[in-house]
Amino acid sequence: MSTARTRTSPVDQNTRRRRGTGLIALDPDASAGGYTLFAPLTGTGEVYLIDLHGTVVHEWKLPYRPGRHARVLANGNLAYNGVLPGEPALFPMWHKYRGGVMLEAAPDGTVLREYRDPLQHHDAHHIGDGRILYTALEPLRGADADAVRGGVPGSEAADGTVWADTIREVGADGSVRWSWRASEHLDREEYALHPDYAREHWPLINSVAPLADGTILASLRSASAVVVISRETGEILWRTAPGTVSQQHAPTELAGGGLLVFDNGVFRPGSDVPYSRVIEIERSSGKIVWEYHDPARESFFAPFMGSAQRLAGGNTLVTDSPSGRLFEVTPDGYLCWEYVVPYFGGYRESEVRGLFPSEPNAVFRAYRYSADELPWLDAGATP
Repeated sequence: MSTARTRTSPVDQNTRRRRGTGLIALDPDASAGGYTLFAPLTGTGEVYLIDLHGTVVHEWKLPYRPGRHARVLANGNLAYNGVLPGEPALFPMWHKYRGGVMLEAAPDGTVLREYRDPLQHHDAHHIGDGRILYTALEPLRGADADAVRGGVPGSEAADGTVWADTIREVGADGSVRWSWRASEHLDREEYALHPDYAREHWPLINSVAPLADGTILASLRSASAVVVISRETGEILWRTAPGTVSQQHAPTELAGGGLLVFDNGVFRPGSDVPYSRVIEIERSSGKIVWEYHDPARESFFAPFMGSAQRLAGGNTLVTDSPSGRLFEVTPDGYLCWEYVVPYFGGYRESEVRGLFPSEPNAVFRAYRYSADELPWLDAGATP
């Protein structure tokens, strides 16, 4: 017999909401300070900027629900990736992480430019001059689909299709400046799908960004690899050694050339208890030179999504995405700020709602900014 109750019951059955939201912890002397930006994934287009106390100091209301995240550009405008309405589900999870609308908005929410690609998903890195580097899909069928290694047999999308990743860079005028195809440049054996993953999408690139030397950094989640791609030839110039990361997200380049990675920890080799961590990888050696995990490792585990940002002074902002939990740690692992997103809601598409029936408060990525990076911010707001 079911014992489920409605939200009007005395005890809220949403575990995350029941445990408390908003500001959870703050040590102002240890925090780097500033303002934190996030977009609730089940919202309708709201983007919030909060101070250290969790007070909303600025809000955008955009015409599309989030197709992952928002970020403030160097010019002060907001880069936002939204979900293109009315598109079909290529496979059940497609509505969970697709986008399709990449726009730039002024601080008052006025949309200044917009580019659309119905096959865009996960990441779109707005470079700041109108160019956008983003991930998209192309269909592989027949022998091309069969050539993809790994995954659960028979779990392809409709008609035996394997949707393979592409990367594109478009200019401010919408023209394609550069493109890359996994089907052309990835070795099928070396970048096989994990055996427990569906064969509908390969290799699931969840992050892409330009590096200082002009190469491209990408995260291949279902193959548990972070790679660096040559713009000139499309070849893989560098990759994490197998076992270094597990189903990771959001690698970013640090000032010294190292990489900061949110390592989710799903299917981590040699670990019987799943846990997430944030790691810094030295490019030259491939070794992990810094790591944060919760003192009780099992207390911090994000099976999907997540990000980390290195802040001025050495602290790190961490986005525990599925839990809507944002927190900041010092270089020695001291947690000095914690905030739980208070905005809950259900996914609208039936395909996603069937997979995620709860009302999550998830966010894909959060970013921290100083007052100097937000010159338009009301002078009355306190960092």
